[in-house]
Order: sequence, then structure tokens, then C-alpha cells
Amino acid sequence: MRSLEGRVALITGASRGIGRAMALAFGQAGASVAVTARTPSALDAVVSAVRDSGSAALAIPADLSLEADIQRIADTALSHFGRLDILVNNAGIVHPRVDLVDFDPALWRQVIEVNLVAAALLTKAVLPGMIAHRSGKILNVSSIGGRRGGKGRSAYRVTKAGLISLTESVAAEVKPYGIDAVCICPAGVDTEGYREAFSSRGRAENPQLMEPEEIASLAVFLASDASSAITGTAIDAFGRANPLFR
Repeated sequence: MRSLEGRVALITGASRGIGRAMALAFGQAGASVAVTARTPSALDAVVSAVRDSGSAALAIPADLSLEADIQRIADTALSHFGRLDILVNNAGIVHPRVDLVDFDPALWRQVIEVNLVAAALLTKAVLPGMIAHRSGKILNVSSIGGRRGGKGRSAYRVTKAGLISLTESVAAEVKPYGIDAVCICPAGVDTEGYREAFSSRGRAENPQLMEPEEIASLAVFLASDASSAITGTAIDAFGRANPLFR
């Protein structure tokens, strides 16, 4: 099932968790993959795994809180592969539960910059090439938490709500050029970030958590031609936490 054969994907936050699972799944589906995160050694491991699946891969260490790094990511990927067909805005900061009255303003700004502003600016950076080719897929990884606020989750949930709205706006702007934009809203996923933020043991403690590969499989579908009827919407991925099961 090489549904992404010949495509080039850029995935942020790809050193671990959902981003890493997406990079591996995209490579297995035939895509060349550019991965970016802050930790070079972790990125190198992802690149090696993607190459083992028979696909090309490139590591671009960068800090998404720096505007210059965002443009460098796009320029480096385009220079290396010649084009970008898929952008996955996955990187995000998951902060511990803290009420707004106690929130560190510097952390609040960092969450907004990395989770929302960086996604908008990276999308802006890659769109000219997609528009020129009159094709492309933009996937934004939001969260079920983007659907409503929650105690102690203000900064995170504001950014995830913003990603849903950003997806809708961008989709309306770029559909005339053959480009689709879709948002994925996962419920809890057993990632390193989740475990760190909530001092959790993951699925051993909460069996309702999804595996990152479950979200990666959805992303492969949305990045492929099979999802041509889907754009400008947010898809909830509840997994075992689906309220229908309660």
C-alpha cells in the first residue's frame, strides 16, 4: 500500500510521539520525508528508520519558536527535494495543568508561538510552491481539547482551537489551487509528551489512550488521493475514549 509514492512530506515535531509515527508511516507509504524537531540525535534515528523502509529522508534540526528557523526549514526541504506535497504541522508543547492565575507569561507565549504561530508561518512558507504545482495537502494536528476549554489547560486549548480555525481559513483560500487542508483532533495518545506533562505511565495507567500509530494511519489517508473529498474540516479521533461508549 504505497499510497504516497512519489510525494514529499514535511513533518514537524517528528522526533517522537505522533510525529515520529507519522514519519515512519509516510515512509512506508512511499513518501520522501523531511523531519524537523529540536533534537538532532532523535531526528537522525527517525531518518534511519524511514530509510530502512525504502524511502528518502532528511533531518532538519530547528526551533519552531524562532521565525528564522521556520523559513529555514521550508527552504532546506525544498532545496533538498525540489518540492513539497504534504505539510504536517504536528509540533506542540503540552504544558502541565496550571490555572491561568498561576500561569507563567513566558510559557504562555511559548505555547502560542510553537503550537499556533509556527504552524501558520510554516504553512505560509510552503504554500507558494504548492500553489505553483496546483496541488498539496496540509494537515494540522489539533486535539479534542481544541473543541472546548478545560481547567488548567488554557494555553494549550487556545492553540488547538486556533488550529481548527486556521485550517478552515486556509482551506477556503487554497482550494482553488487544488490544495486541501484538514485538521486532526486526537483524544489522549500515549506519547512521551503526554507522559511527561501529566506524570503518567501511559496506557499501563490509562488503557483508553491511543497509540501514536493510530493517528499516523489516519494522517496517511488524509495525505493521499483517497481523501480528495475532505477539506476544511476537523476530524475527531477519540479512539477508546469515544463518548458513545460511555
